[in-house]
Amino acid sequence: MVNEGCFPTMDLLRSEPMQLAQLIIPIESAHRSISYLGDLGLFQFKDLNADKSPFQRTYAAQIKRCGEMARTLRLFKEQMTKAGVSPSTLATRDSNIDLENLEVKLRELESELLEINANNEKLQHSYNELLEYKLVLEKVGEFFSSAQKTAVAHQRELQNQTTAEGSIDSPLLLEQETSTYPLKQVKLGFISGLVHREKSIPLERVLFRATRGNVFLKQTAVEHPVLDPLSGEKVDKNVFVVFYSGERVSSKILKICDAFGANRYPFSDDLSKQFHIITEVSGRLSELKTTIDVGLLHWSTLLQTIGYHYEQWSLLLKKEKSIYHTLNMLSINVTKKCLLAEGWCPVFATSEIHKVLQQATLDSSSQAGAIFQVLQTKDSPPTYFCTNKFTSPFQEIVDAYGVAKYREANPGVYTIITFPFLFAVMFGDWGHGICLLLAALYFIIRERKLSSQKLGDILEMAFGGRYVILMMALFSIYTGLIYNEFFSIPFELFGPSAYKCRDPSCRDATTIGLIKVRDTYSFGLDPKWHGSRSELPFLNSLKMKMSILLGVSQMNLGIILSYYNAKYFENNINIRHQFVPQMIFLNSLFGYLSLLIIVKWCTGSKADLYHVIIYMFLSPTDDLGENQLFVGQKFLQLLLLLSALVAVPWMLLPKPFLLKKQHQERHQGQSYSLLYSAEEDPHEPESQSIPLDHEDFEFSEVFVHQLIHTIEFVLGAVSNTASYLRLWALSLAHSELSSVFYDKVLLLAWGFNNTIVLIVGIVVFICATVGVLLLMETLSAFLHALRLHWVEFQNKFYEGDGYKFDPFSFALHADEDEV
Repeated sequence: MVNEGCFPTMDLLRSEPMQLAQLIIPIESAHRSISYLGDLGLFQFKDLNADKSPFQRTYAAQIKRCGEMARTLRLFKEQMTKAGVSPSTLATRDSNIDLENLEVKLRELESELLEINANNEKLQHSYNELLEYKLVLEKVGEFFSSAQKTAVAHQRELQNQTTAEGSIDSPLLLEQETSTYPLKQVKLGFISGLVHREKSIPLERVLFRATRGNVFLKQTAVEHPVLDPLSGEKVDKNVFVVFYSGERVSSKILKICDAFGANRYPFSDDLSKQFHIITEVSGRLSELKTTIDVGLLHWSTLLQTIGYHYEQWSLLLKKEKSIYHTLNMLSINVTKKCLLAEGWCPVFATSEIHKVLQQATLDSSSQAGAIFQVLQTKDSPPTYFCTNKFTSPFQEIVDAYGVAKYREANPGVYTIITFPFLFAVMFGDWGHGICLLLAALYFIIRERKLSSQKLGDILEMAFGGRYVILMMALFSIYTGLIYNEFFSIPFELFGPSAYKCRDPSCRDATTIGLIKVRDTYSFGLDPKWHGSRSELPFLNSLKMKMSILLGVSQMNLGIILSYYNAKYFENNINIRHQFVPQMIFLNSLFGYLSLLIIVKWCTGSKADLYHVIIYMFLSPTDDLGENQLFVGQKFLQLLLLLSALVAVPWMLLPKPFLLKKQHQERHQGQSYSLLYSAEEDPHEPESQSIPLDHEDFEFSEVFVHQLIHTIEFVLGAVSNTASYLRLWALSLAHSELSSVFYDKVLLLAWGFNNTIVLIVGIVVFICATVGVLLLMETLSAFLHALRLHWVEFQNKFYEGDGYKFDPFSFALHADEDEV
């Protein structure tokens, strides 16, 4: 948990001392007391009404009201998103507003907003209908105008033909027939409207089949999409007009049009009426447009007003809802008019809790004050580490494995240094380290701005671990200087090389080798080792031995921390029969190997350490010969081997029998002790060597558990030491990959003496470096360092079976998206 306002000096080695406290709060000051405790954020409430359903609790009605107001705020949020209005973060806090006033205000705004939306929807529906009506008037008018022009032209042609062909053979009654023909015409009805373009062809087919071809359908496409009055969406439509004869056909056509969702509009074939209707529709459209614009302006103004206060209202509602949820966890005493609360809090927060309870009593004008008292309990307290933004991500790495048991030694203290250092051993390149450093500095410099933004999952994770990346980058630069690698290129940063070629041409540098001409290179690896024939064997030997030294050192640190745990909890059995034999076994074998490595480095001996260690087990009495590094080595090996053999039954046998003896003595009344004396601090660690419960002691279970633990440690000492060789393997892989990208991409492109090839080579080199070395290799080294801490280091002492301190705090609810 991140808490930058911690009151005591931060001590990450052990969690803060906790106490179980009881609060007796008068009902009239309960709400304000819980609110002030939420601002403080140092009290974890226990649910005293766990047997009740949410609807049976005291403040269920208030939570229901908060839920209804949350629904209103979600409605406002949707409307603001639709209007493109973002909530303002610069709104001034109104300290006078409370839940009742907020409820009234939200109800009024909701009703006003819904009324505006309903009016706007009606106006928009009417406007869309009039737009379609205008389209129908224009398109159908074009139909009739075109048909009339065709009919007039046909009539004139017929008259001209009659005049030109008038003779004795022409029909005598033609003039009479042509003059009386219009009087005998049957009056046709017609229906006009708009239909979806994809439905126009099916509509035509159904009309033809339903009327047996006794209709004439004319349609044309509208050039631009039209707002549909029903759905409000833009769709492609066709204007149609259907000519028919008879009332029965008319009813069929109307039903078919309704079935296809066609919007029908009236049309007059009288030109004067058409002009009058178009003028009237255009005027109404202009009026509706003005009205809709005014309504949208009012809607936007209202949403801007809501957006100005939205964050404040949302925060207040979250706060009130969490207060009532907490109040529902308290036990109510109706007769005494008070609420009873229980929960955990740090010991250092006692005075602060007293202050906020007194302030709540004064502010609520309560006649009775709240009572704070500490309870004695056998329950295990929660674990609370007071961290800041730097130490928090390292603590999260440890907590991801398991939360520390109460007052257990915290590996997070050492993880701050050991985790980035082991990462850097595998990622040693000061050029790559500078790239990581720049990325970490970017996150740190812009952390205020980035912390208030919504980042993606990967960026959010990288931003949260920005200080971890910073430490990894700094240690990578350090180990890169030791390895003398800058994107696999060596530099003479700390003076000239101690070696030179045998001749000026340096032809035999990679075959015969170099000669030493001056003192050893002052810091890190001599740059002349790179590219020489001995580079790979030398680096393999160096990094492999260094990995064993680091691994044995960290495992010893873990066992030493198990001693401090046992000493703190006054568990002498674990000190004598777990810590001591474990130290003897580990250092008799692998501690001795580490000693041989250091002696060989210091003396320059050519002894074969593989042979020494293997024959230490196979033939411990044989003469060492040329593999002897110091006087008395054979006797020391025999002594260490016997010590390792003795340590195994020492770990296995005594502890179960001693625990059985303690159990028998406790039930015989020979080892009773007072829980607390008057002078003792009740928060000091209790002795765990004598359990306080009266459960049955199963000797077989204890013995099997100790047997498993012994086998696990003995085999783990070998496998864990071998596991640290991943430091050597990944460091070598990183170095070789970097060298391949430099030699086979960048230098190869440089050798072509072509600008385009050089640019392509540089781009490929950058992409490979960023994608493989700075992303994939970083993730790989991170995961391997994580495994070394979780498995090889923490399993030596860390139980991790505790649970986190989860206080009631408004700061923890401030980042939640939903109300």
